[in-house]
Amino acid sequence: MEDPMVPRSFVVTRTRQDTRDTATLWLTAMDGAPLAFEPGQFTMLQAYGVGEVPVSISGDPADDGVLQHTIRDVGSVSHALATAETGARLGVRGPFGVGWDVGTARGRDVVIVAGGIGLAPLRPAVLEICANRAAYGEVTLLYGARTPAERLFTDELPRWAAEHGVAVHVTVDRSDDSWRGPVGLVTGLVDRVVFRPELATVLVCGPEVMMRHTAAAFLDRGVAPADVRVSMERNMKCGIGLCGHCQLRELFICQDGPVLGYGLVASLLTQAEL
Repeated sequence: MEDPMVPRSFVVTRTRQDTRDTATLWLTAMDGAPLAFEPGQFTMLQAYGVGEVPVSISGDPADDGVLQHTIRDVGSVSHALATAETGARLGVRGPFGVGWDVGTARGRDVVIVAGGIGLAPLRPAVLEICANRAAYGEVTLLYGARTPAERLFTDELPRWAAEHGVAVHVTVDRSDDSWRGPVGLVTGLVDRVVFRPELATVLVCGPEVMMRHTAAAFLDRGVAPADVRVSMERNMKCGIGLCGHCQLRELFICQDGPVLGYGLVASLLTQAEL
């Protein structure tokens, strides 16, 4: 068994500047071995000589030959990663954690709710559902961004709607002259969703306060807490439950999550600074 603490070397084969502070990298393994992953899992991504951070995988799970990461530039390590150029070498450990497990939602309606960069960890789930669209009922994507310029995957959103029958609703916190869509919090879109509460699976990723209010809105519409899944973000260091940096009471987010049933973490999300 390979040592999970030893990174594999990957090379950056393509980059794309998505927004002012967010970029997507395409990586391929130097040893040529594919890296299979489940939607919702993450890797520990390392900029050699700078540091290592957890980053959710944003690529297509059907393409294990290419690893895709969408990274927001918010610190020294993420800056080094987000600004990496084609040909740069990066270290990758993983994949780690529990994913969205979208296969268990077959035959059910699926509602996907993303806030900001939270669309990146959800994109693999959307792609897997679209690839098997006939296996699911109504599929809806609710996406909230701070401004029109900060929306991600703007070329894919209309394609998911047109080609795969995904009902896509997008809102922004602050509009500009180019925006003709809704303005306000993503939770304000929940009333637009058509779904069967007793047969609905809800996937939510974004800031914790947004996930808490989103989950509450769906519970008010009759969805069971166990059918609402949220992706938790904590300060992960090892990825394998050894260091304790990501401990949330009895949970180790790197192993028990990052995707968790809302019923399991509802009380934890109400505790300040936990």
